[in-house]
Amino acid sequence: MTDPPKPYEDFIRRFPKLGEAWNLLRVGALDAGPLDERTLALTKVAVATGAQREGALHAAVRKALGLGVAPEEIEQVIALAASTVGLPATVAAWTWAHDEFEKARG
Repeated sequence: MTDPPKPYEDFIRRFPKLGEAWNLLRVGALDAGPLDERTLALTKVAVATGAQREGALHAAVRKALGLGVAPEEIEQVIALAASTVGLPATVAAWTWAHDEFEKARG
């Protein structure tokens, strides 16, 4: 798992109660059912793609890669969004994911 980005850490230091609330939401959702970590990670990629949340997509891709999810699997999840969110939104998510692929390659 990767460390959170510095702006997130700075925000949580400034607003610790929001950080606690965020963590409760996150952990509660992760523990709410039978999905394994890889499926949860790919689901987060899909949700971030559909919602067009660039920061969330970057974070979801980093987490997925950290769990050993292959870039091709992430690409497929993003490609599935095309018929729902449209090609421009899908291509945007694709480029955000590729930013993280490049960082992971070093």
